[in-house]
Amino acid sequence: RHGTQGIGSWFGPVIAVWFLTLAVLGVLGIASHPTVLLALNPLHGWALLSGHGLAGFLVLGAVFLAVTGCEALYADMGHFGAKPIRRIWFFLVFPALLLNYYGQGALLLDRPAGSITDPFFQLAPAWTIYPLIALASMATVIASQAMISGAFSLTRQLVMLRQLPRMKIIQTSADQQGQIYIPAVNWLLMLATIGLVLGFQSSSALAAAYGIAVAMTMTITTVLAFKVAERFYWNTRAIALYALLMLALDLAFTGANLFKFGDGGWYPVLTAILVFVVIVTWSQGRKLLVAQLERGAMTLDDFCAQLRQSPPIRTPGTGVFMISGERIPQYLSQHLRRNRALPETLVLLTVIAEDLPSVPTEQQLEFSMPQPNLSRVYLNHGFMQQPDIPAALEYGRQQLGLDLGSGELSYYLGRETLIPTLAVAGMALWRERLFAFLSNNATRATAFYRLPPKDVVELGFQLEI
Repeated sequence: RHGTQGIGSWFGPVIAVWFLTLAVLGVLGIASHPTVLLALNPLHGWALLSGHGLAGFLVLGAVFLAVTGCEALYADMGHFGAKPIRRIWFFLVFPALLLNYYGQGALLLDRPAGSITDPFFQLAPAWTIYPLIALASMATVIASQAMISGAFSLTRQLVMLRQLPRMKIIQTSADQQGQIYIPAVNWLLMLATIGLVLGFQSSSALAAAYGIAVAMTMTITTVLAFKVAERFYWNTRAIALYALLMLALDLAFTGANLFKFGDGGWYPVLTAILVFVVIVTWSQGRKLLVAQLERGAMTLDDFCAQLRQSPPIRTPGTGVFMISGERIPQYLSQHLRRNRALPETLVLLTVIAEDLPSVPTEQQLEFSMPQPNLSRVYLNHGFMQQPDIPAALEYGRQQLGLDLGSGELSYYLGRETLIPTLAVAGMALWRERLFAFLSNNATRATAFYRLPPKDVVELGFQLEI
């Protein structure tokens, strides 16, 4: 929860020593039986796959774990960028892994059948076993940290894109935007890890679940990469051909791993289905909720006309009203109808999550003034950015001439209590209950948007969904 900046300075050196050790051990193994390098010829692999029928196909599932781990690179993509990851992969990680695997293969060829029980550790001289175990343990901890950071980053992006409810997100570094901590995700990961250990008992039993998870991840990544390339107007035929070649490889690995479904592969599939249901329910529920809130609500033009025709009492100060769409929210209409009073200066603010990692500061704020003392403001942010409403409004006041009046700012939020019911057309009742549970337990907008609690006014109302 305090971030990885303090211990992060050890990560690079330890991992560098780890991969260099892999390379050295691999070279020692290859030296004992250099003919293993004949495996560089892909025809040997093709002969194995094509000459042994189903058994040859199932071998893909057995050797698949040798190509896993690469997906951890994506977890750090948002922290370091593409270039450093490409360089470290091609100049250190990939060569070290290849050398080590060839070294293990050479050891298996050099020793009698059945005498090798753990080729990785048996590559090393006997006196290095305990230091090697310590180094492997440290590398494992660091690798797990990469996956935890990746889970935090992906969760934040889903929250910012409105695909998950708001969660408490703690920025643990003033310099690195990617260093965050999400308590809810951390606790879920802990419980899931303990459950996996108790359920599978051993790493070999867990391998089936891990294989299916990674194989399906690689398949989905290929499809998404094609969609992204297509979106940026790359040569569609060229990227389609490349995607088909990659899919052929990915689907082969996925198909081979599916034979392990009953041995533990069901776990990641079940987990993925549960997460998918939560995401789809939240996304669809938000759309239905916004549509219901806007049903019968006033447009901005009607609201301005009402203010001119029946001017309410104006109180000193500025009221920032958070609205989710283009219509005046129910809580503002009810507040005006019941109290017949509004702050002297009004700001109608909508926060928009752009489909971009980040939005430059000078492009985040857009506003117009439909009439004096009333501003319509849009705050745009990327899915890697945490919106800070007070800071954005102050920037608009000082740099863009946004009218925030001369008094103190008060932030008005609608706090709806959702009541699942079959009376209103929407989702299945169990999904409505799930959506209501997620909504009621989401982080308050006060904390999420960094609003000063003493200046926040919440106007509650009940709503059937």
